[in-house]
Amino acid sequence: MITSIFSKSKPINFIIVVVFVILIFVISSVDVLFNEFNETSKAFIRLIVVLFLIFLLDFIISKNNLAKKNSYAIMTFGLLFGMFPEALKHSNFLFANLFILFALRRLISLHSNLHIKKKLFDAGFWIMLATLFYFWAILFFALVIVALIYHSQNDVKNTIIPFVGVATVIVLLLVYNTIVYNTFIRPSNLERFASLDYTPYNSKALILKFTVLFASFIWIVIYFFRTLPDKNKKLRPSYFLIAWASIIAVLVGIIAPVKNGSEFLFLFAPFSIIMANYIEVVSERWFKEVFITLLIITPIISLLL
Repeated sequence: MITSIFSKSKPINFIIVVVFVILIFVISSVDVLFNEFNETSKAFIRLIVVLFLIFLLDFIISKNNLAKKNSYAIMTFGLLFGMFPEALKHSNFLFANLFILFALRRLISLHSNLHIKKKLFDAGFWIMLATLFYFWAILFFALVIVALIYHSQNDVKNTIIPFVGVATVIVLLLVYNTIVYNTFIRPSNLERFASLDYTPYNSKALILKFTVLFASFIWIVIYFFRTLPDKNKKLRPSYFLIAWASIIAVLVGIIAPVKNGSEFLFLFAPFSIIMANYIEVVSERWFKEVFITLLIITPIISLLL
């Protein structure tokens, strides 16, 4: 039933996901929405970023033919916010995730073999910009290395260009700090907080959510790798980049100082793309419905625990 609704790429599907995310946002942020103006405006900005993330994800997929013409990816993306509504409350995570998606978009589009140097520069630039919002986003620079291995093995200039993008952000940061704060680097620019304390996960609700999320993730990733040889040879590096992005996102979540589910926000986009590819190739309709139903009922059950 659910997979049938989203089996086609229709404007109504996009509207359904947007309305669902707005509803989740209002429910999870009701304590600040009707508070002082400053907090309300920050919440509104976060909502705009989240809605733009939905549009950006759909654009990346359609522009690069990463899935067939369906709405499975944005459906999964919206359901993940429903499962982890805390992700809607962290501005730094949201902005960092936005810039990482910008970088991933540029790296995925390298398969066209057009404007390679510009795309590599942009990727380095966006990842470094994301790092200013959340330090461990720097781990996604590994995607640039992977992209270079696939697309620019014999071009030394291309290897240097992403680092030029990183250096550009650093120079702009130094200039900004000098003008505004009369100093080169402020301690808050690159805060490197990390935590391996998982005691916050000792709640039935989070255990249930993580069990469903990672059981689904492991299952579909294994299936994803099994089907990679059947993918378009030109697009195969792009799928590998998505798989690597999901693995790095898990690592970022593992070492994150925040332990409430929002730390896995970086996993939402690659997970959604992989899930879309899984749903569209699995022939057993009931099996596809099981995965989607789990994502829907898990947050409901967690509220009762």
